[in-house]
Amino acid sequence: MTSYGLLIFDGADELDFTGPWEVFAVSSILRNGADTSSLIAAGTDVVSCQKGMRVVPSHTLENHPPLDVLVVPGGSGVLREIDNPVINDWIRKTAASAAWTSSVSTGGFLLHSAGPMRGHRVTTHHAYIDRLKALGDVTVIPDARYVVDGNLITSQGISAGIDMALWLVGRLHGRDHAREVQWRLQYYPAPPYQADEPL
Repeated sequence: MTSYGLLIFDGADELDFTGPWEVFAVSSILRNGADTSSLIAAGTDVVSCQKGMRVVPSHTLENHPPLDVLVVPGGSGVLREIDNPVINDWIRKTAASAAWTSSVSTGGFLLHSAGPMRGHRVTTHHAYIDRLKALGDVTVIPDARYVVDGNLITSQGISAGIDMALWLVGRLHGRDHAREVQWRLQYYPAPPYQADEPL
C-alpha cells in the first residue's frame, strides 16, 4: 500500500493537486484499491482554491495517516502560508518521515521555507525561477518539467505536476504500471499552441 498526502490551503492552485490526485487515484484503481490519497488541510473548513474551486479536506495536519508521499501544491496562497510556522513545522516533520517529498509549481517555496528543498537540485514555475534562485541554498534547473534529487521531486507549473506524479508511480510500482495509468488518463498532450510561438 502507498499512502499519498496532498496539502491544500486557501489559494492553492487547483490543478497543482488535482492533477497528481488523478494519477494516484487511477494507479490505486489499477492496483485493486491498494493505495490511499488524503487531502490534508490545517483545519476541517472548506478550502477555497485560487480559481474558485471549493474543496473539503479529508484530514487535518493532526489526524492524517502516515504518508509515503507528500505533495505540496503552489498557488497564490503560498504567499500567506510561507510565513505560517504551523505549516512549515508540519512540512518539515512530514517530509522527514515520508519516502518521497514533492512540490508542484510555487509549492517549492514552501519546501524551501520549511527546509526539505535546501541543498537540492530543484525547479518551479517558469515565472518564479529567479525568485527561487535568489533564496539561495538550491540549484535551480529552469528547463526541466520535473527534477528528481534523492527523495525530493519538484516540478514546474501546474500541468507539470501530472508528469511528476506519473514518474513517481512508475518508480513506486513499475514503468509498465505507470504507462497503463497514462493510457487510462489519455495523457498524451498535444496542445494547439507551442511554447516557442510568440505570445
